[in-house]
Amino acid sequence: MTRLSLLNSPLLLGFEHVERVLDRVSKASSDGYPPYNIEQVGEDALRISLAVAGFTTEELSVQIEDSQLLVRGRQREEPGRVFLHRGIAARQFQRSFVLADGIEVTGAHLDNGLLHVDLQRPPVESRVRTIRIDGRGHGANGAGSERTEAAVDISRRA
Repeated sequence: MTRLSLLNSPLLLGFEHVERVLDRVSKASSDGYPPYNIEQVGEDALRISLAVAGFTTEELSVQIEDSQLLVRGRQREEPGRVFLHRGIAARQFQRSFVLADGIEVTGAHLDNGLLHVDLQRPPVESRVRTIRIDGRGHGANGAGSERTEAAVDISRRA
């Protein structure tokens, strides 16, 4: 069966990576554990807060793999503990977030059962490129005419 592409247009060149990101997000786990918040804490700063009560810093990991932020938790079972009732689940989890290009993780800290992961978004810088057109002749090899060199002029605007 052929998959229908949302970005299948001859006018959208080089957006294959966007399709891969959308596929990755759609395949992400729909499990709601652990619950999390994403908040804007500054003009270019974000914070992801995950509710990880009962986990220690040694039982948590924060990693970046291929522009994807992965937060994992694995609690250790203590042998010899006898529970008369067990209502608090000790389970492992993996929560993933796809990061846009340029987003940097600046730190993570555990505070009162919340794991905070701080992110920084770089300021958007617009780029204008002027590309000169190469003047070639009409022949297959450009024979009979002088060839002018192509140059690219890049100027940046903040």
